[in-house]
Amino acid sequence: MKLSIKKMPNRWSQLALVSVVVIAVLGIGGVVLARHVYNDNLKPVATNQSSITVTIPSGYSLPQISKLLKEKKVIRSEWAFRQYVRNNQADDDIKAGTYDLSPSLTTQEIVSIITEGKIKTNLLTILPGKRLDQIRAAFISNGFSASDVDHALNPALYAGHAALVDKPSGASLEGYLYPDSFEKTSQTSPEEIIRQSLDQTQKQLTPDIRNSISAQGLSVYQGIILASIIEKEIPSSQPEARREAAQVFISRYKSGMQLGSDVTACYGAITAGAMKEGQNCDDFVLYDSAYNTHLHPGLPPTPISNVSASSLSAVANPTATSYLFFVAGKDCVTRFSSTLDEHNALIQQYGLSTESNSC
Repeated sequence: MKLSIKKMPNRWSQLALVSVVVIAVLGIGGVVLARHVYNDNLKPVATNQSSITVTIPSGYSLPQISKLLKEKKVIRSEWAFRQYVRNNQADDDIKAGTYDLSPSLTTQEIVSIITEGKIKTNLLTILPGKRLDQIRAAFISNGFSASDVDHALNPALYAGHAALVDKPSGASLEGYLYPDSFEKTSQTSPEEIIRQSLDQTQKQLTPDIRNSISAQGLSVYQGIILASIIEKEIPSSQPEARREAAQVFISRYKSGMQLGSDVTACYGAITAGAMKEGQNCDDFVLYDSAYNTHLHPGLPPTPISNVSASSLSAVANPTATSYLFFVAGKDCVTRFSSTLDEHNALIQQYGLSTESNSC
């Protein structure tokens, strides 16, 4: 009589099968969970339907836009916003401008508004990197009389304002009018808007920013002067390059080297009336004024434009490098070097854009 022997299942095969099943279940569960988290982060921040003014500057990258919207508390998640924009191939469709947004809007609705360019009306916008005379012109073009604007630009009206505590006596408001959009009605005065702009400047001049500027061996006013140069030299879309440029200028300043900034020379030529709007700055880099940092050591006497949070932060937190030169090329990429030979080679290779904010 034969005994039949049943073959025992391979224990390791069973374990492998179970492992595969578990991994598959976990994978599917992970995908479902990730999808749930993603969709949840596209929902409105709140039911509050209050209006929040958000200005998207020209040249802002998708990460910068997502950060701005999160700071304004109109989206739940930066990464979910970016992912939604990329999923819908809307990266290049977002339009700069000032928008009326609300915490009650979904991410989908916000993306629709900013890609269709549904900008807010009845606003006065002070753009970044603008001289005081350009800001004056913006007020006038928005319906304010020249006499009212000139009166409102008198610094004496804002004596004691916290944003101006470091401004030298007799200095104008050059550099202090923060770039933003401000609502106006038929009853709004230029003075009200300027005061709001100064309030925004004070919000950026935090104790940490002030202390960090002082740590660079600069007064706060000198920090604003340097930030205004960086604002004109390096596009806002290159925040790291702004920090590197800040280090270049600080190193040159501390070592007694001339800053050698074209934009300071051109500011001097413009304010003296020698250079007109639209003329090529390259033709005025040797124009002799107190602002020409090719010809005179140290910082220029005053800021050369208003400044943004990005340029102030760059001065307060410069990147530690050995760079002493940079080229803002025609391809809108800023390249740095440590020696004059390297610098000249980069100029020959990539050309030169005198004012890279045109990028």
